[in-house]
Amino acid sequence: ASGPLAMKRELRELSRTLAVRESELTDSVARAESLDREIAVLAGYQANISGVESGGVACDHAELAAKFARQYGCVAAMTGAVDMVTDGTRIVRVANGHPMMTSVTGTGCMATAVVAAYAAVESDFVAAAAIALAAYGLAGELAARNASGPGSLHVGLYDALAGLTGESLRAGLRIEVARQ
Repeated sequence: ASGPLAMKRELRELSRTLAVRESELTDSVARAESLDREIAVLAGYQANISGVESGGVACDHAELAAKFARQYGCVAAMTGAVDMVTDGTRIVRVANGHPMMTSVTGTGCMATAVVAAYAAVESDFVAAAAIALAAYGLAGELAARNASGPGSLHVGLYDALAGLTGESLRAGLRIEVARQ
């Protein structure tokens, strides 16, 4: 089966697989793509900001995201080689993705849209964001297999996202619950 209801059932199944417990969460997910300096400043760390995607804060990114989530009462998702998703208490690491994705303009915005779609059908926003980023990263991995460069990866990413199934998600997601 396909469509929103089938995806909702798959998402709930994957949420149980993650074994994330229910907790009080707010109604928002904040996502930062290589904006660790900006997140650091908002979370109260010292950092120099220069440019949109500045990067390079010398601190534990999981703890930085957790502090930000606690301070702003949201779920924070920081994307990178390993994505971090946290509500300030639980921390989930997502290792799906492909390096070529960083060379395609708009992949960060697309990741945010995928997170929003999952959050629309899953009330546990930590699970929704983690599974969404893992599914998106997995689609990037699958698209990269046949891509000859960033342009074909971009097109292939749409096709790979559309072709994900519950079975391919369960087989390919690399999610680790670092702290519950």
